[in-house]
Amino acid sequence: MRIEHVALYVHDLEAARAFFEHYFDANAGTPYHNVRTGFRSYFLTFDDGARLEIMTRPDLAELEKPTARTGYAHVAFSVGSTAAVDALTARLAADGYEVLSGPRTTSDGYYESCILDAEGNQIEITV
Repeated sequence: MRIEHVALYVHDLEAARAFFEHYFDANAGTPYHNVRTGFRSYFLTFDDGARLEIMTRPDLAELEKPTARTGYAHVAFSVGSTAAVDALTARLAADGYEVLSGPRTTSDGYYESCILDAEGNQIEITV
C-alpha cells in the first residue's frame, strides 16, 4: 500500500502551483475546473512519483493555522543532502518566506528546516 496523493486547499491556485514548481521541481498536470462549483485543481507530480493535489474554490473558509494543532501538520520534501537543505532554506528565506526552524539536526536524527509558504502552510525540508 502507498499514499496515492495528499491534497491541499489554497486561495491562490496559480501562485501555489508556481511555488511548488519553482522551489520543489513539481510538474503540474492539466488544470481541472468544475464550472458548476467553481472548484479548480492541479495534480503536481514530483521526481519520485509522489503527488500533491492543490485545490481551490470560491467558498473557502479562512481559518487560523497555528503550527501546533490537530490535523495534518506539514508536507515534508527530501532534497537529498544537508547542503541542499541549507541551500533551499536560504533561498526561501532570501525570497521572503518565514523560516520556522532550522536547518538543524533534530533529536530523532533528521536534518531539516521548516518554512511557511505564502498561505501559512508548513513545509518541511529534509535530507
